[in-house]
Amino acid sequence: MDQSIDARPATPSRLTRARRLLATAPFTARLGMVLVAIYAFVAIFAPWIAPYGEVEVVSRIPFDGWSAQHLLGTDQLGRDFLSRLIFGARNSISIALVTTMISFGIGCLLGVFSALIGGFVDQAISRFVDALMSVPDLIFILMILSIFGNSIPNLILIIAVLTSTRFFRISRAAALNVASLDFVEAARVRGESLLWISIHEVFPNVLPLILSELGMRFCFIFLSIAALSFLGVGIQPPLAEWGSMVRDNAALINMGDITPLIPAASIALLAIAVNFLVDWLLNRASGLNEEG
Repeated sequence: MDQSIDARPATPSRLTRARRLLATAPFTARLGMVLVAIYAFVAIFAPWIAPYGEVEVVSRIPFDGWSAQHLLGTDQLGRDFLSRLIFGARNSISIALVTTMISFGIGCLLGVFSALIGGFVDQAISRFVDALMSVPDLIFILMILSIFGNSIPNLILIIAVLTSTRFFRISRAAALNVASLDFVEAARVRGESLLWISIHEVFPNVLPLILSELGMRFCFIFLSIAALSFLGVGIQPPLAEWGSMVRDNAALINMGDITPLIPAASIALLAIAVNFLVDWLLNRASGLNEEG
């Protein structure tokens, strides 16, 4: 009995493709992946990693020095600094991530929709976005927060709306090139709604072009939240946040203690790690090869 032989080449599994991708990634990209993974692990498992509670007062001595009980000492209220640093990763990263995803959704969908509808509506939305972008973000955020209050929902919504203008510009420019293609015209002829065409036809085709911007905007939002917390209008006590930890413990620098610089270094290291990944994604999207 004859047996047919399947001559089709075997398709590499996802794990195999992932290994090949990692093997061709430059050193900076691999370093960025490791650092981002460490930050994510600390943020997710903060309650189990931290030796003490986020707001637990563990010492009667403010600014107690480094010791076996408190590896990074205590803060101005006698709370364990290392525990606050770990919980600060959870608060800072999670709020920045939620804000980025909301901003991404608003900006990209509005940009694609605006490119599809065109005409007066497209021009009106574009000019409104230009007006928002003409005002410095930090000044605008401070003004809005002073009016509506600096709660976490307000902080997330305000930053998300302002940052969505960048996603809008990029997604609209990319969608204008896709909107004239045959499959989009075919969807129009079938009578599909603009929302359906935006989500199912145009958005998947412009997504690879704007994914790199997602990493850049996350860095911007993360740094903005840290700056606002340093100024006292961001994430409010008793929640731990790296920017506010730098401000609250800045007096230690005059005593020759580098403890306040640790959360500042944590902010900078995460921004650098994400930028390493973004640079690699940009090189891959543009077809450039980078040797590690």
